[in-house]
Amino acid sequence: MSGLAQAARYFCRAHELQSQIWFRSTQHRRQSQLTTTAHLDKMVRYGATSIDGAKSARARGSYLRVSFKNTRETAQAVNGWKLDRALTYLGNVLEHKEAIPMRRYAGSTGRTAQGKAFGVSKARWPVKSAEILIGLLKNAEANADTKGLNTENLIIKHIQVNQAPKQRRRTYRAHGRINPYMSNPSHIELILTEGAEVVQKGPQSLERRMNSRQRGRAVRKAITAPAEE
Repeated sequence: MSGLAQAARYFCRAHELQSQIWFRSTQHRRQSQLTTTAHLDKMVRYGATSIDGAKSARARGSYLRVSFKNTRETAQAVNGWKLDRALTYLGNVLEHKEAIPMRRYAGSTGRTAQGKAFGVSKARWPVKSAEILIGLLKNAEANADTKGLNTENLIIKHIQVNQAPKQRRRTYRAHGRINPYMSNPSHIELILTEGAEVVQKGPQSLERRMNSRQRGRAVRKAITAPAEE
């Protein structure tokens, strides 16, 4: 066998081995992707896990370009409210008729008399956060209507705001300097459920509940009482 033929044979063998290695690595990569996808499908995507999905409506937004701190305070202000009241309240925030109380992130926040309704003095009117939450609440309301839930009796059972990865831009300063221009986007999720039916209390008995000592005293009093003629 000549040297040229032997070199060609070695080259073909090396190419075949390289193709087998590439095929096996590609197959392993696809298998790992399928495993990861199946694992993600089994993961709970909402923070509240004890709420029945059949009796609730959900909505979420990811990587929203809205201030995390303002959005968190806005979400906590309406948590647990009825849907109609929450939408009216957020609409009033857009018109500066009502304010969002700033409790956790209240640094460098001005004071306003509208915060007295919530027992605070620092409050704001975060317009962008209110608009985002109004859109998500209406989306969840539409999902509830599709499921056949009573949209007039919906309450905000769960609402959560998480920090998304910060996004970096740049701003140009004097003398050729460049400073970071960061943004703090948010992940928002919320769940609406039907409110519990209010059951009226029955007539309360007028009998006073007594302890053992009081019951014994009442028995002795009944024994020693004079008999009626």
